[in-house]
Amino acid sequence: MKHGFLGDSPNGGLKTGLYCRAEPASIRGWPENLWLIGPNGITTTSIDMAQLVRQARFKLRASIQDIDYQHPRNLKKAQVAQLAQTDWLERGQNLLITGPCGSGKTYLGCALGHQACLNGLGTRYYRISRLLLELTQAKADGTYQKTLNQLAKVKLLILDDWGLEALKPAHRNDLMEIMDDRHGTHSTMIISQLPTDQWYAAIGDNTLADAILDRLMHNAHRWALKGESMRKRLQEID
Repeated sequence: MKHGFLGDSPNGGLKTGLYCRAEPASIRGWPENLWLIGPNGITTTSIDMAQLVRQARFKLRASIQDIDYQHPRNLKKAQVAQLAQTDWLERGQNLLITGPCGSGKTYLGCALGHQACLNGLGTRYYRISRLLLELTQAKADGTYQKTLNQLAKVKLLILDDWGLEALKPAHRNDLMEIMDDRHGTHSTMIISQLPTDQWYAAIGDNTLADAILDRLMHNAHRWALKGESMRKRLQEID
């Protein structure tokens, strides 16, 4: 039996908390109802998963079970069921979610991220502007490379509001560093109001746009949501 910390495990998960490559019965002292077998045979507990969810810092409390399929927005249960599994994450594939304001993009992204946590996989949610601000601060205090290394190890990185604000040259370089570190190894989810054919212009530099989008798009699943705002529909019902 191998013991270690989840931060050292293949799932890119917690830096604290026990994991074991063993049968659940080998975890002595844990109630049986807390044992869960995750990807790659790693046994985790519901305590670990709760910590993964906290560390992810999701914008919304969302779950796969509560996704609304009644509102017409070009979303099918089969699509969600496919990505609720961990296969695409184990392959380091990406997910691009686009659609108009109010179409439920962020909820879907948080729901899939929450599911990844339940599967024992380290996840982190950022609004893109907040991430770029943190990286700017990291450069100032000397922790930039450490921050990049931490981002590179996260199994699922969720970046929301992609393309909403113009990028400064330094921010383009930051995104290039992140995408290059994660390419083919760990998964990145992009959530954006802009359709993917407008991302090139949104990045603003031809050379870096080519490099960033090549790493994002070549192995990506794509969900293009449509329809009117779900928030507007709920207001009309009220």
